[in-house]
Amino acid sequence: MYLAIEGVIGVGKTTLARLLQPVFSAVLLLEAFEENPFLSDFYGDRERYAFQTQIFFLLSRYHQQHEVVPDVLARGSLIADYTFEKDALFAELNLRGDELDTYRRLHEALAERVVRPDLIVYLRVDTNVAMGRIAMRDRAYERSMDRTYIDDLNRAYEAFFTRQRSSPVLAIDTNSIDIVHRPEHLRDIANRIRTALGIAPYQPELPFDGGRLV
Repeated sequence: MYLAIEGVIGVGKTTLARLLQPVFSAVLLLEAFEENPFLSDFYGDRERYAFQTQIFFLLSRYHQQHEVVPDVLARGSLIADYTFEKDALFAELNLRGDELDTYRRLHEALAERVVRPDLIVYLRVDTNVAMGRIAMRDRAYERSMDRTYIDDLNRAYEAFFTRQRSSPVLAIDTNSIDIVHRPEHLRDIANRIRTALGIAPYQPELPFDGGRLV
């Protein structure tokens, strides 16, 4: 099983991936976004640093997907907190003209060599809720995050993942769920994933005492 989790910045992709890892006995693949040396500058001046930031992300994501994913899937299941496919979403939002054309040609060439997920879990969230979650995690380079940018990105995500994709998409509204403190919310998501993948739902073991079920 290859499961990928997607959604706008701050929605909780990595948190959900980490919590689902033991549920599905899967290997965890996390995006190495903090290794991008242009990211902090990008949030300060998106127009100036968009191309460098995007190309670094594209090549970094491709390296992970091309080198790691097939090896892991040969041995078991995998859960990732991003998709290679969504990289183009950011490029369409941030690049223009010749830079966008160059990016598109490179992305198209690399995408042919990437394994597609069996299921994409798309986490929906209102922009105001996403901004609150971003503030709570308090990453230095996100402190000056522009709400307009997150709102534009959120709408781009909605359009992107509600169209027909190369992999099936399971959309989940996360505005009123708490997978960290409410175990039943996590169980519900896990069972929805199992249903989407055609896997039998999780059934907790019944207590057994002295040769009889209790």
